[in-house]
Amino acid sequence: MVVQLRICVPGELSAVTLKTCREQRGTAEIAVVPRASVVPEGDVLEVLIARESVEELLEKLEILKIRDVGSISMAAPEFVLSRNADQAERDAPGEGADAVIWEDVTRQTGEDSRLTWNFLAFLVLATQLAGIGIVTDSPIAIVGAMAVGPEFGPLAALAVSIATRKWRLGRRAAVALAVGFPVAMLLAALTAWLSIPLGLFPRDALDKGSAVEFIYHPGPYSFIVAILAGIAGMLSIIGRRSAALIGVFISVTTVPAAGYVAVALVLGEYQKAAGSALQLLLNLVGIVVAAVAVLLFYRMVARRLPDGEARILRRQRSGSRSGSRN
Repeated sequence: MVVQLRICVPGELSAVTLKTCREQRGTAEIAVVPRASVVPEGDVLEVLIARESVEELLEKLEILKIRDVGSISMAAPEFVLSRNADQAERDAPGEGADAVIWEDVTRQTGEDSRLTWNFLAFLVLATQLAGIGIVTDSPIAIVGAMAVGPEFGPLAALAVSIATRKWRLGRRAAVALAVGFPVAMLLAALTAWLSIPLGLFPRDALDKGSAVEFIYHPGPYSFIVAILAGIAGMLSIIGRRSAALIGVFISVTTVPAAGYVAVALVLGEYQKAAGSALQLLLNLVGIVVAAVAVLLFYRMVARRLPDGEARILRRQRSGSRSGSRN
């Protein structure tokens, strides 16, 4: 597993950046294109590096403040034939599948944490599908609602915010959840209320729904499943395993529980509504707690850049900038 970094850097920092990349264990190839960048003016470095070494190199580039005066972009080539790349992977510490690139995790979760029309539309559609599955006693529709629901994105972002103390990300995710679920539940309740006089389902529909009883009967396993789903979901984000993430969506009953609350309130089944509301709360809390635990574990075992090496990089950066001014 190798990653390609494109680093745009001012000319005065090009030499120290090149030196830093060359000395990074796990680097396979480096290409330098002088004065290739026009805005901002500077050189462009392309680095092929083992995934498990990316976080350490990014930490060094952060000390050099490349982000402030240039840019760093990352891509994952699907296919690389290179003995140098193979050797770099062997030299790099750890395994690529276990490597956490924190900026990448933050970016992934940040993209899915915003309250957008797209997020709101998917949550409304999923809750409507859950409501249909509930009144028709259809487990297939319930599973479909689980798969369509987009709620794991903000939940993961909330976990990243807590683990990394990036509170702005957490506030954005909290707003998405706090607005999205009430809107989706209100529209599901409105749909149920309009469906009754149309004869689409009877008022005793919830009394016949034996296949969906698990939604309003929360228990210890509800929280356990949420914990396992939170662990699997965060691991899938770290390892970029989208197939596993779909499995997480199907394993938790957040959207079905929200749909059940809406339908039960319309039908006057307040005890069942309370049970499904508790199910929803257990799932939300369990997923976030588990995801935070995974992130804190990875931060605890991650290899830190030694203070001495960081001080050397700061001196080299200061020397490069002062030398360019002279």
